[in-house]
Amino acid sequence: MQTNLYEQLADELGAHIAARVFAPGDRLPSIRHLAQQKRLSVSTVLQALRLMEDRGLIEARPQAGYYVRHRARLLSVMTDAEHLKEPEYVGITSLLMRILKENEAPGMLQLGSAWPPDELLPIKRMQKTVAAVARREPALLARVSCFETNEPAFVRQIMRRALDWGRPDPAEIVVTSSCTEAISLCLRAVAKPGDTIAIESATYFVLLQLIESLGMKALEIPTHPKTGPSIDALELAFNAGLVQACLFVPNANNPLGCVMPEENKKRLAALLSQHDIPLIEDDIYRDLCFTAERPWPVKAYDTSGHVLLCSSFSKAITPASRVGYVVAGRWAQEVTLLKMVSSGATSQFFQAVLADFLAGSSYELQVRKMRRALAQRICRMSDAVAASFPHECSISEPQGGFVLWVQMPVQVDALALHREAIGEGVAFMPGQLFSASGKFSNCLRLNCGNPWSPAVESAITRLGALVHRAAATPAFRAA
Repeated sequence: MQTNLYEQLADELGAHIAARVFAPGDRLPSIRHLAQQKRLSVSTVLQALRLMEDRGLIEARPQAGYYVRHRARLLSVMTDAEHLKEPEYVGITSLLMRILKENEAPGMLQLGSAWPPDELLPIKRMQKTVAAVARREPALLARVSCFETNEPAFVRQIMRRALDWGRPDPAEIVVTSSCTEAISLCLRAVAKPGDTIAIESATYFVLLQLIESLGMKALEIPTHPKTGPSIDALELAFNAGLVQACLFVPNANNPLGCVMPEENKKRLAALLSQHDIPLIEDDIYRDLCFTAERPWPVKAYDTSGHVLLCSSFSKAITPASRVGYVVAGRWAQEVTLLKMVSSGATSQFFQAVLADFLAGSSYELQVRKMRRALAQRICRMSDAVAASFPHECSISEPQGGFVLWVQMPVQVDALALHREAIGEGVAFMPGQLFSASGKFSNCLRLNCGNPWSPAVESAITRLGALVHRAAATPAFRAA
């Protein structure tokens, strides 16, 4: 049977990749160049490249073109949807504090904490903005209100940035001292000690800490490394009356980097309304998703006020501002009261600074720059892990953010590996920290935000050698 022209081109380029004419991480020739070189139409070349994407050979990067994908085995579904565990109390804080202390010891190569890379942040632009706002509105440096937490200019920018997915009521917006505080306030508003919160599995350890600190239980929902939490499993939990609230990161989940499909978001919003269950949506990574179009939050499909959207600009502008916010839906009054009695008003000066930065084109330019750089750094880290770690390892395929999740052979214990890696001067986050029940003992999370350097390359090589040794030593377990 005769193949189409686009299939012939896809096969030809695929053969070049197999022969390593194009190595993992290499950029393919541009669409226009391929069209001219092969005397094909642009649409035919696009069809060929999309077919190669479907085959898992290449990946598209925003504003950068098509690149050869790494050859590591990608993560498959991590848990079957029907295998729901019982809700349980969380107890990770003491272990987490120990790991963080070890990771921050002098001389460590930091592949642990997921902070945005300094050189990608707009520090100089922010210096100028801080100075300009201080000159223009010096009263903000002294102003403190007992009742008004929101700076109107900042709220206007939140509203403006929400226009792509909806028009939230300004009365729903509560400005907080970080996204973490926003999530904490929401948990306190919608649930009480002893209640069960549905979470992704795996999920960010700070979210587990918050649940633990409030005396609540967690129910881990099986989570696909590409599409996020199983809506089928969640519906089973709702029908069984196991859940009082949900806490998800639908866009670029930390640590998997998955983005929930829009159809799943619509279905989730409908289930929340049907069962009268709130969702606290951590939306902090949405602007750093690598998808062609910025994904919508679940909040976009919420018609009943059951979604409390929490976010901040700390990952793309500066974490030092400590300004976050929540679009709190029907719980706006409760969240506002909890905010006032917990920490009072958030700095109106830094709200004004962020509003000034967001008002122009600087923010869009900033996030585009970060998305391009982070996608490249994740790909580089993926290639290095694929080259240095055992062949049996699997890695995530992040659709946003700047962390990579690695699943190692089952006999490798991430805590024991961490102890060895600290001795080598390499810090990472063990998988046990991302589960309420201590799952993922053979997994680890790597921060890909650092610029690639000989030091980072050496650290991955040393870490890979430790994983090889651990995989060959069944007794290599945590104490």
